[in-house]
Amino acid sequence: MTTLTETLLCPERADDVASVADLPAVLPVVGRDTLVPLVDGREVRYANLDVAASAPALQAVADRVNQVLPLYASVHRGAGYLSQVSTALYEAARRAIGAFVGAREDDVTIVTRNTTDSLNLLAGCVPADPVTGEPGRVLVLDVEHHANFLPWQRDAAATVLTGRGTVAETLAEIRAELRSAAVEGRPYALLALTGASNVTGEALPVAEVVAAAHDAGARVLLDGAQLVPHRRLSLAETGVDYVAFSGHKTYAPFGAGALVGRRDWLDVGTPYLAGGGAVRRVRVGGTEWHDGPARHEAGSPNVVGAVALAAACEALAALDPAEVREHEDALRRRLVAGLEALDRVEVVRVWSDAADPVGVVTFTVAGYDPGLVAAYLSAEHGIGVRDGRFCAHPLLGRLGFDAGAVRASVGVGTTGEEVERLVAAVAALVAEGPQARYDVVDGLWVVVDDPRPVPEGSGLEGLLATAALGADEAFGCLPD
Repeated sequence: MTTLTETLLCPERADDVASVADLPAVLPVVGRDTLVPLVDGREVRYANLDVAASAPALQAVADRVNQVLPLYASVHRGAGYLSQVSTALYEAARRAIGAFVGAREDDVTIVTRNTTDSLNLLAGCVPADPVTGEPGRVLVLDVEHHANFLPWQRDAAATVLTGRGTVAETLAEIRAELRSAAVEGRPYALLALTGASNVTGEALPVAEVVAAAHDAGARVLLDGAQLVPHRRLSLAETGVDYVAFSGHKTYAPFGAGALVGRRDWLDVGTPYLAGGGAVRRVRVGGTEWHDGPARHEAGSPNVVGAVALAAACEALAALDPAEVREHEDALRRRLVAGLEALDRVEVVRVWSDAADPVGVVTFTVAGYDPGLVAAYLSAEHGIGVRDGRFCAHPLLGRLGFDAGAVRASVGVGTTGEEVERLVAAVAALVAEGPQARYDVVDGLWVVVDDPRPVPEGSGLEGLLATAALGADEAFGCLPD
């Protein structure tokens, strides 16, 4: 018997929504067999479709961390054997991270906390205009994650360019703005651009962006948070000047990220943190700062985080890029086609002609608040997604999604079965509605009298503890 849910799938699009249920993950991740409770009392294997926010650790990364933890000690200034080992591990990790993104011979790799940290660091290194002495000008688009928007808005002379409906039109606007500024004697020092949208996975072609910027005398910073875990990038081959990315999105959630790029700005820019390790000599009357990575890595560095990120980079580098792309494309196509085949579901797009998007798909379900959709998917199907405005308020506002949306994202640890579960769960929502009762508590949708237990040893008394801070304090990327 055909169910109501099945009738919502358009039969004429059957080829577009062919099942990927048998598609395996590319690499094993920690937690892949974790069971989570549902409100009806059952337990199911967790479907983590929120890897764009934070990806689970690769098993290879966890193994490497466990291997080096007994060797951990102070770095750079310790004479002890383990201090020397830890220093060697840290500096080897730095080299591996730089190599993963194709660093040039004279590029600098700085270990940071995450992409946001990296971008704020670089914002303090953009040189002033050599003629006027005014802060260096930075061009950004309204498609950016706040991490690649707010630092320039605060610390540099930023101009925000509104994206257009197509890639071609947006590129034309970028070229025109760069040329106009150069002709008027107010050239941009830097074009800061996302490598892949954290809302839709779409991107502008890197080669064309770099050519346009360099022709106008500007450098290019690529926010690689969503690009680097999904596509291979080489600074040397593309000409990109700087790339920032996060370990927690690159299957190494141990608190490290990286900024990799040209040395000259970083060698003379304002030291990111004032403290030990960043200085050559300190006197009462003044301080002589290091150049290179040490200039911006004051304090004791995150050795384990750096080693974890390097392990993730090495594991991803060992994969066939074509295999990774094929796996992710199959999952993404199924998600888009399956969702678009449902009544009342709309898939969000930035550019109608975007090519080669990464595995991020954002959608809305008419008649349901995005937060309710996400809570329903979790409570009734064991699926983790993200809802809200994804720290991309200007973009969501321009596209007409001020109320937010729902984002599903995939990676090397995602299986086809997880994607199929999401499509079926959204179809069931459209056909039958939620089966549990939901309400808003502290700005978050939660199950009324949620019966699901919390993990033993977590220290939580209930799931409502996650909403204790309230939306204003803890969840600034949710809708108002």
